[in-house]
Amino acid sequence: MEHTRLNHDANHEDACARKSHHPEKVKTNLITRLNRIEGQIRGVKKMIENDTYCDDVLNQIAAVQAALNGVGKMLLENHLKSCVVERLQEGDLEVVDELMTTMKKLLK
Repeated sequence: MEHTRLNHDANHEDACARKSHHPEKVKTNLITRLNRIEGQIRGVKKMIENDTYCDDVLNQIAAVQAALNGVGKMLLENHLKSCVVERLQEGDLEVVDELMTTMKKLLK
């Protein structure tokens, strides 16, 4: 049992130490998109504060969700092409389970 705990602790440390390695162009694009989404969120808040018609607010929320999905797709593509491939090449098959868990969360 102690051996299992040590492996779990080592895996936890590995997970905490892992970092993504986005090309600078991708990173810039992601940050630009997130800044735009942040502005959209502030806009939705202002719409609520100003008692904007509900349907208009809901349409803006749909736009925010679509923008977030776009960021998620971009991150997922980069993750698959870099991190997942790398870990599979190293023989780390746990990455498949990790990816499936993440995909289930994204597809809710």
